[in-house]
Amino acid sequence: MSYSRMRTLVLMAIDCSIILGCIIVAYLFRYNAELSSAEIRQAAIFCGIAIVIGLIVLYNYGLYRRAWQFASIGEVIIIFKAVTIAIVLAYTITSLVIPGRVPIAIGFRTYELCLLLIGGSRFMLRIIKDNYIKTPNKQRQSLIIGAGQCGVLVYRELKMNVASSQEAIGFIDDDPRKWGQEVFGLLVIGGREHIINICKEQQIDDIIVALPSASRTQISDILSICKQTNAKLKIVPPINELLEGKVELSMLRDVEVEDLLGREPVVLENDGIDEYLTNKVVLVTGAGGSIGSELCRQIMHFKPSKLLLLGHGENSIYQIHRELKDKVEHLVPIIADVQDRKRMEQIFDQHKPHVVFHAAAHKHVPLMEENPSESIKNNVFGTRNVAECADVYGAERFVLISTDKAVNPTSIMGTTKRIAEMFIQCLAKQSRTKFSAVRFGNVLGSRGSVIPLFKEQIAAGGPVTVTHPEMVRYFMTIPEASRLVIQAGAYANGGEIFILDMGEPVKISDLARDLIRLSGYEPGVDIEIQYSGIRQGEKLYEELLLQEEGMTDTQHSRIFIGRPASFNREDIELELRRLERILGEDRVIIQELLSRIVPTYVIEKRVDTRVLVTSS
Repeated sequence: MSYSRMRTLVLMAIDCSIILGCIIVAYLFRYNAELSSAEIRQAAIFCGIAIVIGLIVLYNYGLYRRAWQFASIGEVIIIFKAVTIAIVLAYTITSLVIPGRVPIAIGFRTYELCLLLIGGSRFMLRIIKDNYIKTPNKQRQSLIIGAGQCGVLVYRELKMNVASSQEAIGFIDDDPRKWGQEVFGLLVIGGREHIINICKEQQIDDIIVALPSASRTQISDILSICKQTNAKLKIVPPINELLEGKVELSMLRDVEVEDLLGREPVVLENDGIDEYLTNKVVLVTGAGGSIGSELCRQIMHFKPSKLLLLGHGENSIYQIHRELKDKVEHLVPIIADVQDRKRMEQIFDQHKPHVVFHAAAHKHVPLMEENPSESIKNNVFGTRNVAECADVYGAERFVLISTDKAVNPTSIMGTTKRIAEMFIQCLAKQSRTKFSAVRFGNVLGSRGSVIPLFKEQIAAGGPVTVTHPEMVRYFMTIPEASRLVIQAGAYANGGEIFILDMGEPVKISDLARDLIRLSGYEPGVDIEIQYSGIRQGEKLYEELLLQEEGMTDTQHSRIFIGRPASFNREDIELELRRLERILGEDRVIIQELLSRIVPTYVIEKRVDTRVLVTSS
């Protein structure tokens, strides 16, 4: 016989004994233990009917299928309903089938006793589990932020999940009326101002933020407190990611740096975007990269007639194509190099794209310092190839993905991106295609971001290497940047450089400390931070705007326009021809010509100034 069948029979036997015992006790109390033969016969019939009906009702209500060691208020309600229906039916039927009505006092006493004992027998398993059965492994102490519905669901999951190694010690909630009260048996200890002290006193291992309806700013404020503790942080996804209000432990994710930025999601003005993307052929170069692939994910929502995924790396194009192939009706993967002019012409001639997002580029500053020719070929001449094809083949819009490193550049990479901007501004004056560029800073989680590197170093036990304690960067998330790029494309009239509001600049050293704390470690204690010195081509501070560009507003609060600069195309073309001729030359010669094309380019001396300093 199976365990479940044996368990059901045992529970049924217990319930039979309880019903029988309750009726006998009810009759003995009613008649002071002096029963006539007629009353004994009546009691026997009542017992038989009550047992049969009781077992049927209790079975239909699922009382023999539940895991009672995890019983809660929901099970109390089910027991109440089942016992009430069972005893009422048994009493009514017994009164109808035998002469002489069963005294109402016996019915009530039977009902009270059955409710108490049947419910008590079930909850005894829960009491035994909670108080006497201990898991062999040490459980991690958890603090739940939010004593609302989601927090309660998380708590219940922690209690019911046998495999969980976490034990909740209390709730934190900003509602003072809940402080000192128990919610489903767990104490609401206090508000956010008590988090740090509670974590120290209770030696909290994990903090679970269960506030899926809270704004990004509210979450950021709470996380800024939590990260001052040594606890590892987990978070319940936003409400729009939860299905049917169900919360499972598998849904909890680690808190990411993006959660600390505290910025609300970008809201797109769909009307203007629909006009230039819906039912259009859209080409994304660099579609396998972090920005390019996210652009593709965002663009598909506007239902282009065809989406062209162009990239040089077959693996990355395969990945994004596999992800989107069931979501976009006409999705075309294209393996091609933007440096190959004939291939670009072939693609434009075949597909006639209406809109081009040019995200293909070399972006790693130190690598491009060592490989200046490759940076120029890809970022300058690759851009020229795609932009001129867009012009010749009649594309309606061309959006260049640029960078804040193009402003007063100190690196070869930043200088090549500035030349790309200058070139499309020249084209914009003579073309029917609306050429524009979108300039923004570092993107969290992108391949060129410091975040993946920091995470690897933390996973390896440290140290985490930062170039300089005062280095500052602007950051935004990949979806944020991609949405704003698409929105900026709707505002383009030709020749603009759009600048995105990146929020407040962030110290890289602070970012490293946050990541260490989010991973459950203490900076300088568990994992060291080492400062290695500024590398060739790097700046302490990035800028988003050249002094002469100025800045004007757009309809979107986070998108601005740098005033179009005036460049002579013939002069630019002449310099580019000279640049082509010296690609194989020494770095110094290349840098001198780059500085002539981009006068704001500051050539730094190649002196190894690296130092190694350990944070205290």
